[in-house]
Amino acid sequence: MAAEVLIVDYSWSGTTAKMAAALQQVTGAQLVNLTVAPTTFGSDMYATADIANQQLASGQLPQLTNSLPDLSQFDSILVGGPVWSAKVSTPVRTFLGNLKKYTETVAPFYTDAGTPGDYEADFAKLLPLATIKPGIGMTIQDLQQADAQLTAWWERTR
Repeated sequence: MAAEVLIVDYSWSGTTAKMAAALQQVTGAQLVNLTVAPTTFGSDMYATADIANQQLASGQLPQLTNSLPDLSQFDSILVGGPVWSAKVSTPVRTFLGNLKKYTETVAPFYTDAGTPGDYEADFAKLLPLATIKPGIGMTIQDLQQADAQLTAWWERTR
C-alpha cells in the first residue's frame, strides 16, 4: 500500500500557495489550504507581523476557518507557511497544535524574503513526537524554477 501524503499550507500573500501547488504537482498528494477569518490580518506586512507577535505573546493564536481531513490517515504531512520574524506563522502554529500526538513524518516547506532565521528549529520544537525531515525554503524568485528543486527535495524527504 502506498504511503498517504498530505500537503497543508497557509499563505498570507499567495506565495506559499504557489509553492504548495507546485509541490502538489510533484507529489500528487492531497492539498489543504489553511484559512483564517479575513479580518485576522491586514494587507500590510509590518502590521501583520505586529499582530502575529501579539498573538505569540498572548498565546491567542488565530482559529482556522476550514475543516481538516482525518490527519491520522496520513503517513507524511508536508506543512508550508511563510516565515514571520524568523518563526513559524501563527496560523501554521494553530494547525501544528492538531499534530501534538502525531508520530509520523512531517516536513516543513516555507517562503521567506531571504532570511528564514531559525524557522526549521522553531518548527521542530512544536512537534516533539513527530519525525521531522529537513525542510525547503524559497523566495518568490526561487518559485520561478521551483519544479526541479521541489522534486529533489521530495526525493530526499520520502
